Amino acid sequence: MDALIEITPTVWQLPFPVGHVYVVALPDDGYAVVDTGIPGSAPAILDALARLGGRPEQLRQIVLTHFHLDHMGSAADLAAATGARVLAGALDAPYIRGTAPEPTPVPTPMELTLHERVMADLAAAGTPPLRHAEVDVVLHDGDTLDGWGETVRVLHVPGHTPGGIALHLPASRLLFPGDIIATSPDGGRVVLGPFNVAREEAIASFRRLAALDDVDTVCVPHGVPLRTGARDVLAAATPEKHWL
Repeated sequence: MDALIEITPTVWQLPFPVGHVYVVALPDDGYAVVDTGIPGSAPAILDALARLGGRPEQLRQIVLTHFHLDHMGSAADLAAATGARVLAGALDAPYIRGTAPEPTPVPTPMELTLHERVMADLAAAGTPPLRHAEVDVVLHDGDTLDGWGETVRVLHVPGHTPGGIALHLPASRLLFPGDIIATSPDGGRVVLGPFNVAREEAIASFRRLAALDDVDTVCVPHGVPLRTGARDVLAAATPEKHWL
């Protein structure tokens, strides 16, 4: 059984070897998830929902920060099992739907080595093939999400993918950054996420997120969530030097 880690009284992390999922309790007795892991992760997500006392039909929203395999991988299965709406950035929606060819990242040599290792591990684990998903709601910079009980700001953060998004909850001082921000294994250092389609854009997006005043908790998809001193750690980051 996968661990379920409480981040706040309404947010839990469901860790996976590649691409964590976050479960959010909504005030109407419903739930949302941020990202869905690799293909085949839907049963673990539904199990986590059950452990929180939720039923499949209580999953209202599936928010995808971007189109990569470890984020949208189980969206189609999860939507089919629950009836939840899928929300994603407008520019990434065609790739999630499978109506346009995915843009290719421009990896550094270190990133290329990491990518080859990750893909080999997924193949060895028998990861099912990707199923594309319908996007019910396309999101743009400045949009807000309904039904969360507080303001949830959508931030367009391109560079990792063309239409990547982050979610900023100012009242909770919490950020879902997508793959723009990752952390070291001990959570003490933040780095620019690898495998970017436009590195300079990704760095600019990183700087935008790092400059947010009202953030104490950063729910990263890769690494350990930042739960204390997030502003200082983000201010000390040097994304220009990562993965060179």
